Amino acid sequence: MAVTNCDMCSYYVYDEESECYTCDMDLDEDELVKFLQGNNQGCAYFSMNDEYAVVRKQM
Repeated sequence: MAVTNCDMCSYYVYDEESECYTCDMDLDEDELVKFLQGNNQGCAYFSMNDEYAVVRKQM
């Protein structure tokens, strides 16, 4: 697994209620603990936030 950057992930969204960015992916308990402790080497659910991907497919 490669190290990923949450800032570039499509699951990293701004939550207006808590006024902070959060991961919108449903993680199981073990994955959440690893994420919060910083013990994960990379995210298996990372998805590049590429808003132009759909446009490129249409061309």
